[in-house]
Amino acid sequence: MTSPAVDPAPETRPAAPGPGPRTPAAPAPARRISGAVWAALGIVYVVWGSTYLGIRIVVETLPPFLSGGARFVTAGLLLAAIVAWRQGPAALRVTRRELGSAVLVGLLLILGGNGLVVLAETSIPSGLAALLVAAVPVWVVLLRTVLGDRPGPGAYGGVLLGFAGLGVLTVPGLSGEVKIGGVLLVLVAALLWSVGSVSSARLSMPANPFTASAYEMLAGGLAALALGLLRGEHHGLDLGAVSGRSWAALAYLVVFGSLVAFTAYAWLLQTAPVSLAATYAYVNPVVAVLLGALVLNEALTWPILLGGAIVVGGVCLIVSTERRG
Repeated sequence: MTSPAVDPAPETRPAAPGPGPRTPAAPAPARRISGAVWAALGIVYVVWGSTYLGIRIVVETLPPFLSGGARFVTAGLLLAAIVAWRQGPAALRVTRRELGSAVLVGLLLILGGNGLVVLAETSIPSGLAALLVAAVPVWVVLLRTVLGDRPGPGAYGGVLLGFAGLGVLTVPGLSGEVKIGGVLLVLVAALLWSVGSVSSARLSMPANPFTASAYEMLAGGLAALALGLLRGEHHGLDLGAVSGRSWAALAYLVVFGSLVAFTAYAWLLQTAPVSLAATYAYVNPVVAVLLGALVLNEALTWPILLGGAIVVGGVCLIVSTERRG
């Protein structure tokens, strides 16, 4: 799980780094999509779509939380070094409050959101996991409603469609084709990722989005390593028995899935509305399903195709409604 001018939901975006949402006195005019936002969206759309395949290959011979933790700790250290090199060590300085916010968001996004997806992919296909995660914008709309925003009837129609699609996508688990536990893990992961995404737009985060990403990845990665050790994933682990393609997939996830795409997503969360950043969720599944079928020969069953189409349709409705809002 690892996004993307028109400003479809200006009320969810802070006017400056600091707590609380921006509350405009009058409806904000439509904004053109900048080249930088398009580039970040493209990176997250395509690269994160491929990470589901990468994760599935990694967990073939590596334990889930230890591999996920190693991925993000490595990426966080590399990103922190790059920030210090390009902008000076002072760029890594944050207040205690900003550090606490970054740690909280990192735990929600990486330990909760990404970590549970990695665990789930030990038992369910990568394409199905991606389609279940596609419901992130549905959860975002509900969370915004709880926090006092009113996305509009179109968005709520998209929510209903999204939940209908999720119902169809759970059929493989209910019928025994895949483990229902894996399906439920991804649903919880999507909810935690949504909470982290919404929180990052409302908490007092580090002003530099790359610094924020580094601390988020370090916090989430260290927590994943600790959880992996608590689960005993190190017992019987033979690094010599790990396949070459699992190592290659882990390296890909570190460089592209974490350093490149996660940083682009964090930048979007601070420069674009969270509802726009969340639109990666209806492109990622298409990429993930195609790659899973082509590379791993994952079956394209009717619940996956139909449920995925319904979820993507609901997300498109949410996004198109907010673009007009």
